Amino acid sequence: QLNCRAPIQGHIPSALGVILRTTDKIVWANEFEPIELTCLIESISTNNPRIEWKKIKDGIPSYVYFQNKIAGDLENRAQLREPANILIFNTTRSDTAEYRCEVAAIDDQRDFDEILISLAVRVKPVVPRCSVPEAVTVGTSTELRCLENEGFPAPQYRWFHNNEELPQDPKNSPRFVNFSYTINPDTGSLKFRRVRKEDAGEYYCQAKNDAGHAQCPTQVMEVYDVDIIGIVLKCLGGVSVVIILMAFLCSIRRMCLQYKCHNENHYNWPTQNNGVEYADADEGHFRHKSSFII
Repeated sequence: QLNCRAPIQGHIPSALGVILRTTDKIVWANEFEPIELTCLIESISTNNPRIEWKKIKDGIPSYVYFQNKIAGDLENRAQLREPANILIFNTTRSDTAEYRCEVAAIDDQRDFDEILISLAVRVKPVVPRCSVPEAVTVGTSTELRCLENEGFPAPQYRWFHNNEELPQDPKNSPRFVNFSYTINPDTGSLKFRRVRKEDAGEYYCQAKNDAGHAQCPTQVMEVYDVDIIGIVLKCLGGVSVVIILMAFLCSIRRMCLQYKCHNENHYNWPTQNNGVEYADADEGHFRHKSSFII
């Protein structure tokens, strides 16, 4: 009795074709750390298959391993490891892309296979920019801001008051149940609806993602019962007006004095034809210098 079996359509026995697989199709790595992209050859008959790696960024492919050597963006930063893995020594944020491993085996019935791997490089946040008001009045609202734009993935933000972390929801913490603030961990905003005296103190913000964290320097916020800053500014404004007015009056007085002196220096005394000479005012008395003519 003879049995005849036909292969299932679309299926090629592994012994007749090259088959690739990978341990991870989506790979995460921290910036400046090594990472290995795996391209495992499960089945192949060809002794020396052609292996190529391509980087696909914004839909544009470029070689990173071609003609048995590292090329392109990974030149001098990577190496090929058996069987077809590629090891990047120090990943950078620019390495975030898709990578395609291609293997061609001319002696196999199925002579080509490829596998696509997505690499995402985490970037540690840098020191965030923090904005904390120097002084606020009791009962008013205010906002503290924190921003960082280097980290990837985008960091989450946390605020600290006097070196103690503020819970995202103060109602869930007995210590902060009387606080009236809201924190947005995505934008870094800390808003107070009604400021209290207890809100005064030192504040700093921390930006954190899976690659690490960074925080801004501590800043102090003062809380006053009255608007001290406004009063001081108004007083300074009033003093400025007085100073300007006094300077204006002094300028007018100086101009008047100059005008008066100018007129006195150019005044011509009337001549006397009555035969009598008058002494100068600074002589202190009258002197009779000629007799009257009768």
